[in-house]
Amino acid sequence: MFESKQIQEIEKWLANKPNIVITAHKSADGDSIGSSLSLYQFLKKQGHTVSICHPDKMPNFFTWLTDADQILTFDEDRANVEKLLADADIIFCLDYNHPSRVGDMQAALENTKAKKIMIDHHQKPCEEAFDILFSFPKISSTSELIYEFIAALNQESKIDETIGTPIYCGIMTDTGSFRFPSTTARTHQIIANLITKGVKNHTIHENVYDVNTISRIKLNGFAMSEKLTVLQNLPVAYIALSADELREFNATKGDTEGLVNKALSIKGIKMAIFLKEDSGYIKMSFRSKGQTYVNEMARMHFEGGGHIYAAGGKFEGTIEAAIQKLVTLLPDYVTNSNE
Repeated sequence: MFESKQIQEIEKWLANKPNIVITAHKSADGDSIGSSLSLYQFLKKQGHTVSICHPDKMPNFFTWLTDADQILTFDEDRANVEKLLADADIIFCLDYNHPSRVGDMQAALENTKAKKIMIDHHQKPCEEAFDILFSFPKISSTSELIYEFIAALNQESKIDETIGTPIYCGIMTDTGSFRFPSTTARTHQIIANLITKGVKNHTIHENVYDVNTISRIKLNGFAMSEKLTVLQNLPVAYIALSADELREFNATKGDTEGLVNKALSIKGIKMAIFLKEDSGYIKMSFRSKGQTYVNEMARMHFEGGGHIYAAGGKFEGTIEAAIQKLVTLLPDYVTNSNE
């Protein structure tokens, strides 16, 4: 998977004991966190000086991961993050393929003179933004790619429970607990290897999925019972939550995670969309299955993008206007035909 010339070039860079910074995209998820922490643990064990700088905070249900508290965020510690990026020799760009995906951290990332290594599985990377690109859209997750990257460095034997746990977490969350088509035989081989190395799969599942608060359960119940809309003319469902509704249920970061997948699980639904009012814009999550794809619609019309079955986007305006635009566009991207 990883070209030997590129791996050899990275090995030369690493031999000089550089200052290394690991970055990931805005709105952290299990894969961006898992890939960041697993690479961080690996590089630390190799004796490197390494930091993790993310644009914003992670959801609470990932804070249990070892050294999660070492992740610095641009939102909370801007000056320190800017200095680390400016002083870096190597920056790993994980789980994103364009500098705009790091939000307000973009200028600091682009202004650094550091070598930038992209490891990602999203489509259509911005090639000119990185010195070395490892782009594999067919792979389940960036966390799976971190496993393969370590193996390409001939260091697979160094993967232990500490390195392997965030890899497992990233793969698990980005594959919908191994249900998405991107889950391959190789994915399961890696998972088996991680369990052999001491990774406790049941503990990871419990720590991520069995930590709901009462307010989150009530918010999810309200969203499904009162805010779910199923279109009559298309196999599409969407859920839209206003800022007032989120405040009513004391919503915190991550509390709406998975709602879009619940809508997609309805029998006969081919596409699901989740919309919520955020800081001055409408944040959108798209999911689909079968021969219905979401990445082009997100990229072309909602300033986003992602995978063919999972993408994100945003809309500048009211939530009502976002829904109106969405409903107008949907006939061009989903049909009632059997697939």
